Amino acid sequence: MNQDISSLMQQPVWSVSMDDTVAQVEALLSSNRLNWVPVLEPSNGEVVGVISASDLVAFHAQGRDALATCAWQMCSYKPIVVDVGTPASTVAALMVERGIHHVVVTDSRGIAGVVSSLDFVRTFLPATD
Repeated sequence: MNQDISSLMQQPVWSVSMDDTVAQVEALLSSNRLNWVPVLEPSNGEVVGVISASDLVAFHAQGRDALATCAWQMCSYKPIVVDVGTPASTVAALMVERGIHHVVVTDSRGIAGVVSSLDFVRTFLPATD
């Protein structure tokens, strides 16, 4: 797999602010049929974490309040953030090494796309018309 990660990334990218409530995050995921979203620092747009559907399942299993909890209070911190030119094989190795399923892809303007483990799986499916 010699291609750049940009060939696998999905766009457009939806994101949430650290200050958004978990209820707002859930509404965004639901309305856009997403299973994860990057969490951004509102002042500079820096990616600080991600929230996935499995994070939300764990959140609710703990009986926490989605209206009273902010994204920063429950996101997974220190996500993998790679440049659009990073080889896909390097990103795959990082994902396996860290046991994660989501990567944020950036360029000089900020977030360019996102990649999940499912995007790698899709590369093995036959092309459909």
